[in-house]
Amino acid sequence: MLTDLTLSEAQAALRAGTITAVALTQAHLERIRALEPDLHAYLTVTEDLALQAAEEADRRRANGDDSPLLGIPLAIKDVLMTRGVPTTAGSRILEGFLPPYTATAVQRLLDAGAVMLGKTNTDEFAMGSSTENSGYGPTRNPWDVACVPGGSSGGSAAAVAARLALGALGTDTGGSVRQPASFCGVCALKPSYGRVSRYGVIAFASSLDQVGVFGRSAADLAALLGVIAGHDPRDGTSMTLPVPDYAAALTGDIRGLRVGVPREYFVEGVQPAVEKTVRAAIDQLAALGAEVRPISLPHTEYALPIYYLIAPSEASANLARFDGVRYGLRDAQGALWPTYKATRGKGFGPEVKRRIMLGTYALSAGYYDAYYLKAQKVRTLIRQDFDRAFAEVDLIAAPTTPATAFRIGEKADDPLAMYLSDTLTLSASLAGIVGASVPCGFDENGLPIGLQIIGPAFDEPTVLRAADAYQRVTSWHSRRPPL
Repeated sequence: MLTDLTLSEAQAALRAGTITAVALTQAHLERIRALEPDLHAYLTVTEDLALQAAEEADRRRANGDDSPLLGIPLAIKDVLMTRGVPTTAGSRILEGFLPPYTATAVQRLLDAGAVMLGKTNTDEFAMGSSTENSGYGPTRNPWDVACVPGGSSGGSAAAVAARLALGALGTDTGGSVRQPASFCGVCALKPSYGRVSRYGVIAFASSLDQVGVFGRSAADLAALLGVIAGHDPRDGTSMTLPVPDYAAALTGDIRGLRVGVPREYFVEGVQPAVEKTVRAAIDQLAALGAEVRPISLPHTEYALPIYYLIAPSEASANLARFDGVRYGLRDAQGALWPTYKATRGKGFGPEVKRRIMLGTYALSAGYYDAYYLKAQKVRTLIRQDFDRAFAEVDLIAAPTTPATAFRIGEKADDPLAMYLSDTLTLSASLAGIVGASVPCGFDENGLPIGLQIIGPAFDEPTVLRAADAYQRVTSWHSRRPPL
């Protein structure tokens, strides 16, 4: 089946002329039609646009064009703007919104010849760990439809796992590409903060949000990242560093690479199957010639409370723009203030309201220094932990999540239990460094487990090299869900 190809395999087949972009796109659209009623990975399927783009890709190739993603069908998380295509951020407050411009990361994919299949489901405004907070209903995990796919980029992860796209874009604020990748048995990478433009991303927490990529192999991630990375003058946080050749970094050789294993990531509460499987994956890295050694990241325990002060505070400010005046839902109540209240009360879901209230409180007069400012100081300590660790090791290996995917509804009434799903991914986001998740096994219920590989800021090549080396001698990433 064409949908079983990895992105890298499809690239080779398209270049060889053994398949066409139209045939590849049609195969994915047919699979979407067959499986979407059960999975709900997409909020919008852009079938006509996709076929037009595929036809154009075949014409371009016939004329000698060899753009890196020419004819490759991809999915886009619905928090990235797409001109003229509905973009809702998973929220009823933006139902029917048609952006007037396209996010830089998406535009770079399109310029490279990619075919957009549609927009994927997400926790509302990317606030969540299960995709249950979407205003349009939950996405289901392809490995067990009774379970969540993770979040907030759960739709993108499920689409790639279920072979409904060859790759996808997501966003990662506190783990939102890595955690769903782990739950769905696919690969994902959160680049360093500033590596990929945030222009056109509907903001959640501006000092944390980063566009990430999903694929079924490290080579897929390298291909996608190589296209979307790089400076963008429209994003003031975008770095002017040159973009490495990520594909060239995949040498398969990690001999002498120093890999640290943080004791704080293997603590009480980590599912036994997760610890056993991840430690076996780390042993495999050692067998490939890596030098594995224990390390400590002592401020890890503060990552969760720090994140849930900083992120909601920034969300409180960012979401003030959704007021029923300029775009999106408007519940007119005559006077301006009653209209604000009615629109936001009706348009925002419970989790978004919860975080707005948390953030507004933390930023309020008399509490700013005690909460938000102190949280930023502890954030610096977390970053310094990584600085000290990377003076001794090249990479850090650990579980992506403390447990495998949980059942839909299991944690819906317990926000803290839900927040704990991201406890092992938050620190890397707070520090602005690289984090990837790759499949490394399954638990006793057949649910995927992810190995998290963390690297210093802007050292995506080394993270991808280690992931690729691991995948050359294992087959976990090639397993497919029983759909």
